[in-house]
Amino acid sequence: MPAPTTFVIAGGGLAAAKAAEALREEGFDGTIVLVGREPHLPYERPPLSKGYLQGGDERQKIFVHDAGWYREHAVDVRTGVTVTAVDPAAHQVTLSGGERLRYDKLLLATGATPRRLTVPGHDRGHVLYLRTVDDSDRLRATLSTARRIAVVGAGWIGLETAAAARAAGVAVTVIEQERQPLLGALGPEIGAVFAGLHREHGVDLRLGARLAEVTEEGVRLADGSHIDADAVVAGIGAVPDTDLAAAAGLTVDNGVKTTADLRTSDPDIFAAGDVANAYHPRLGGHVRVEHWANALNQPAVAARAMLGKEAAYEELPYFYTDQYDLGMEYLGHVPPGTAHDVVVRGDVRERAFLAFWLRDDRVIAAMNVNIWDQGDQLKALVLAGSPVERAALADPSVALERLVPSGA
Repeated sequence: MPAPTTFVIAGGGLAAAKAAEALREEGFDGTIVLVGREPHLPYERPPLSKGYLQGGDERQKIFVHDAGWYREHAVDVRTGVTVTAVDPAAHQVTLSGGERLRYDKLLLATGATPRRLTVPGHDRGHVLYLRTVDDSDRLRATLSTARRIAVVGAGWIGLETAAAARAAGVAVTVIEQERQPLLGALGPEIGAVFAGLHREHGVDLRLGARLAEVTEEGVRLADGSHIDADAVVAGIGAVPDTDLAAAAGLTVDNGVKTTADLRTSDPDIFAAGDVANAYHPRLGGHVRVEHWANALNQPAVAARAMLGKEAAYEELPYFYTDQYDLGMEYLGHVPPGTAHDVVVRGDVRERAFLAFWLRDDRVIAAMNVNIWDQGDQLKALVLAGSPVERAALADPSVALERLVPSGA
C-alpha cells in the first residue's frame, strides 16, 4: 500500500494555523504535521503590542484555535519543536529531537525574527524585545513596576509599546535615528502626525538620534547624552527567518522567493506569511511585508496550490494600528524608493483624515485615520489604478465613489 499523503508545516504562528485550517476546508484528508518552535499553540501577534500588552485582551483570545480544534481536525501539532533541516531530494525534514519526517508537500511559515541591538551593553538583562507572547508577558510585567523606559526605534512596535507604557503611567523616551517616526512606512508628512500624537501624550521623542551604548542605568546616545531608564525596549525591525530555506538550497532574496501561488524554487515546497517574498500579479513584482493580513490570507492560497489547484495571492497589503485615541488602517503598497506624492483629505490636526499615496496621479496606497466608513472606497481607488484629480481627491465634498471609474 502507498504511504499516506503527508503535508508538513514548519512554523507555529498564525500562517501555520490558517494553512492547516485551509487544507482541511479544501478537503485534504491526509496527514498534517504542524511543527512550532514555541511551547504554545499558534497565536496572533498584533495583540502582543496592543490589547494584550495593555491588559485589555485575555490570553485565550490570542490563540487561533484551541487544542480541541486540532484534535477534531486531526492536525498533529508539535509545540516546542523546531525543523532543523530540509532535504528536498529525500522529501524529508529533520526535527530538533533528531526525528525525520517524510513530506509530500512542505509549507515554510517560519516568520521573522527581531533585529538585535549591536551596541556595547546590548546583552544587558534589562534589554527587551517584543515578538512572542512570552516577550509580551515580560514587557507587561516590566511596565507594572518601571518608572521610565527607553524605546529604541519609532516603527510600529516601538510606538505601540510607547503608547502601552504611557497608558501604564510609565515615562517614555523614544530614540529614532530618522527625522520622523515611521518614515519608511508612511513618509515625513504622515510620520509627523504620529510624532505630534506621542508628544501630546508625554513621550520624549528624540529624532535624528543614534544609540551608542546600553548602560546599567539606561542608554547613552552618540552625542554623549544619557537617558535614564529601568528597561530598554528594542523595536528596530525584523528579518525574515530564511536560514532553513537557504540551507535547503531554495531561492532566498529578501525572504523566500515564491511565485504568485506561493510556490518556492522547489515545486513541492511553499512559503507564506512574513517569510514569503511572493510575486504579486496586481503589483507586478515581488512583495514581502510583515503584516498580519498576509499571515491571515496567504495560507488559503498556499493550501490550494499544495493540493494542485489554481491559486494566486492578489490581496493588497494591509495593516493597522491603535495608539492612544488614534486608530488607523493602511491599504496598498509603496515600494521603497518609489517617487510619490501624498494627498490628504480631512483634518490632520484633529487626526480625522484620509491620506492617499500617488504615483503618476494614480492612487497606489490609502490610509484612513479615525474615519471608518470609507474602507471600500479606498480599496476601490487603489485597485482601479486610474488617474485621479488631486483637487477632487483632497475635497471632502467630492464623494470618493465619483473618483472610481465605472466598471473598475
